[in-house]
Amino acid sequence: MTTVSTTLVIGATGATGSRTAAQLMAAGHRVKAASRQATPVAGAEPVPFDWYDSDTHAAALDGVDRVYLIPPLGDSDPAAIMLPFLRQARAVGVHRAVLLSSSAIPEGGPAVGTVHQALPDLFEEWAVLRPSWFMQNFTGTHAHARSIRDDGIIWTATESGRVGFVDAEDIAAVAVRSLTDEQAPNTDLVLTGPEALSHDDIATIITEVTGRPVVHRRLSYEQLRDRLTAEVPVEFAVMLAGMDRAIAGGAEDRITDTVQRLTGRPPRTFRALLEAPTSPPAMMTAGRTPGCPPPPASDPRHRTNRW
Repeated sequence: MTTVSTTLVIGATGATGSRTAAQLMAAGHRVKAASRQATPVAGAEPVPFDWYDSDTHAAALDGVDRVYLIPPLGDSDPAAIMLPFLRQARAVGVHRAVLLSSSAIPEGGPAVGTVHQALPDLFEEWAVLRPSWFMQNFTGTHAHARSIRDDGIIWTATESGRVGFVDAEDIAAVAVRSLTDEQAPNTDLVLTGPEALSHDDIATIITEVTGRPVVHRRLSYEQLRDRLTAEVPVEFAVMLAGMDRAIAGGAEDRITDTVQRLTGRPPRTFRALLEAPTSPPAMMTAGRTPGCPPPPASDPRHRTNRW
């Protein structure tokens, strides 16, 4: 263990990684910010890291004693490359690992569920964060946000199923507590916002806040699967479309008290996110004529565990 705690944040330029790094540094913790291009992150030590390039792993792990893990993008079998890295991390002195997974993927389930299952045997201190779908899917670069801007349409196979959409800032706040509290959670944590909303509800709230008419259009499971297959491997497309079908069946219709319990404050609502001074709702008002074909869902991680 290093004398001064240092956290390696993998995916430090991503949705939760960037926020986790920023919150860690704001609290006075040292951070190594890992990304493929070693992108500078104010206050952190940038370091190149690529899951598929093991030559980058040793330098990234040098001097760290805890790690925030964002799985590799779009990989249906991340355990094949993550587990060797985690064994290496343990060997060089990392004693706490916090893994970002998904509310839709249980321990031992597909994809990152295998890594979840292995984590307790690798580290005495650990946590698995299992957030619901990100609120930022509708405001950033995700396919939903693009189709809102371009067409005023949200396309899903979720029917009227509801989701406890969660703010990425709240996920990061839980990640920071899991990484830095004296006692690690040593469990998995399902993270949601304060209310479960359908995509019809999301469209209504965006319309009310931005003044731009937005509607939810429903695809069948097969239509979504085929669209995703154009962007990702077929087995991953099947899994992603299956998650939308699970939402339609009520699998994500829940809220938890995890954010409140670990951070001491309530999670943010979707409306509050859009109405915040730093929110980008203006980005959601520029577009072309509604009714154009939906764009492909090109950022699949936001559809699995919103990584």
